Amino acid sequence: AKRAKEMEVVAVRAAEEGRLEEALETLTAALQLAPSLASGYNNRAQVHRLLGSNEQALRDLEAALALSRGRSRAAQQAFTQRALLRLLAGETEPAVEDFRKAALLGSRFAQSQLVRLNPYSALCNQMLSEAVTKLRTPGAAE
Repeated sequence: AKRAKEMEVVAVRAAEEGRLEEALETLTAALQLAPSLASGYNNRAQVHRLLGSNEQALRDLEAALALSRGRSRAAQQAFTQRALLRLLAGETEPAVEDFRKAALLGSRFAQSQLVRLNPYSALCNQMLSEAVTKLRTPGAAE
């Protein structure tokens, strides 16, 4: 498992440097060594997504969620990634549910997306923003 984690770090670095095929191969090899490595599936899903293979990304995210039992940093990231993929597919309600789960696990990004996707919350934020702008700008009040 230690070797697999080391390979995962190398793969993430490769992906960050744009070497996506290399990252994919390295992550696949790492998962062959440690098939229960939830973060490995999550990271490979990210690479699949960057390569435009959303179906493969979803399969890896499902594996990451199953292995993590939905209760770890890997789960937080997998819920967030799956939510983004669901938004891309026009599946707003399932995306909101995944963002909720990620937010409960501590994802600030997911929390911000929940606010953005909630029409009532978005309207309140807009009204608050306008009120603050009027308070800060002398003469802006109507």
